[in-house]
Amino acid sequence: MAVTPISTDAAPSPAGHYAQAVVAGGTLYISGQLPLRPDRTGDPRASFDEQASQAIANMLAILAAAGGRPADLAKVTAYIVGVENWPRFNAVYAELLGDARPARTVVPVPELHHGYVVEIDAIALIAG
Repeated sequence: MAVTPISTDAAPSPAGHYAQAVVAGGTLYISGQLPLRPDRTGDPRASFDEQASQAIANMLAILAAAGGRPADLAKVTAYIVGVENWPRFNAVYAELLGDARPARTVVPVPELHHGYVVEIDAIALIAG
């Protein structure tokens, strides 16, 4: 079984030794996405909602680059700084995913890289 990397200019390029995502056996694995814009700029002082929206948008852009749509998401994991942000994350997530309801885990953490407050990764099933 081949592992095929997925890449799109609509999400930030990796800063380390990893792919934005890979497809293996019809399953798409999306690497953790911080709230960086595709040009790799971002502001860790932006509001929680803005950061959550950008991280989710990155995930969805990579999903689309692999030929997927939100309904193809099987599992999403979100890491958020501050359990008090959970309701805000849920509201932004619901708005951006619409009717899609994949399995999901939200993990409150004390801090994330570069001072951001959200990171999100996902697994999706891709036809083909």
